[in-house]
Amino acid sequence: MTDALLDVRKLQVHFPVRKGFLRRTKGYVRAVDGVSFSIAKGETFGLVGESGCGKSTTGRAVLHLIRPTGGQVLFDGVDLASLNPAQMRARRKDMQMVFQDPYASLNPRMTIEEILEEPLKAHQIGGDPAERKQKIAEMLEVCGLNRSYLKRYAHEFSGGQRQRICIARALILKPKLIVADEPVSALDVSIQSQILNLLQDLQDEFQLTYLFISHDLAVVHHLCTRLGVMYLGRMAEIGSAESIYSNPLHPYTQSLLSAIPVANPHMKRERILLKGEVPSAANPPQGCAFVTRCPKAMEICQVKRPPLMEAAPDHLVACHLFN
Repeated sequence: MTDALLDVRKLQVHFPVRKGFLRRTKGYVRAVDGVSFSIAKGETFGLVGESGCGKSTTGRAVLHLIRPTGGQVLFDGVDLASLNPAQMRARRKDMQMVFQDPYASLNPRMTIEEILEEPLKAHQIGGDPAERKQKIAEMLEVCGLNRSYLKRYAHEFSGGQRQRICIARALILKPKLIVADEPVSALDVSIQSQILNLLQDLQDEFQLTYLFISHDLAVVHHLCTRLGVMYLGRMAEIGSAESIYSNPLHPYTQSLLSAIPVANPHMKRERILLKGEVPSAANPPQGCAFVTRCPKAMEICQVKRPPLMEAAPDHLVACHLFN
């Protein structure tokens, strides 16, 4: 993509496995194993997959909250690995994150005003205290909360209100990219739609770009323009949301979509049940990561890792069925 804000190329995050009295490294957990994707400016890219597939690790590695083992993360054309600590600190105001658990991501000893003022202090924005307080109050109202809440503490709010505070904290620096790591999974269903609508409204107002991480395919369909489907640290399929939902190509994606509940009780959908267990990321299969559970596996799948190839216009799939 020529207009890509974020370009991830063959990203790897491997965690060492240490055993024995001397804690020697005996192997590596390949949490992210060669993931590539791009996100255009103003786009919402959804990263989906079952628990443990490496979605959250990918999101943190993109922001360099976890140091990648290999690959490149290009943000606005700049390789983040090439930046020194001072340059990376200056760049962080353009990249913010909304975490999954609003209960754990807010400091219980700080007031809401102190929580929202902290990033402004860290990046030395708005030196005048009155100016900072006005900026904080305005951002709180933009996110749907009253400015009278500024002197309260996090424990005085509901889950949905806490997530709005987290979103306000992420937006206070006016970033270009927000990584939203399952931002509604810890909330009641009745509150989820409100937060999703808020994210959409904020995207239009502040020209935001989202990397939206979720395991809920219905939520992703509502919000995202493009999708990437992950399995065992690898990318299985990438394409527009409409093309993937209407014509899933990878057997894993087909299985995921078949599990989405249908509102119409008279409409029947064939459920694709996968057998077996997800292999360990410390010892992934030699060939295709999905080979141990795939109902369409062939001999070549056992020995050769399928590359991510274009099977349809703007629709990539890593499967030997399309090679």
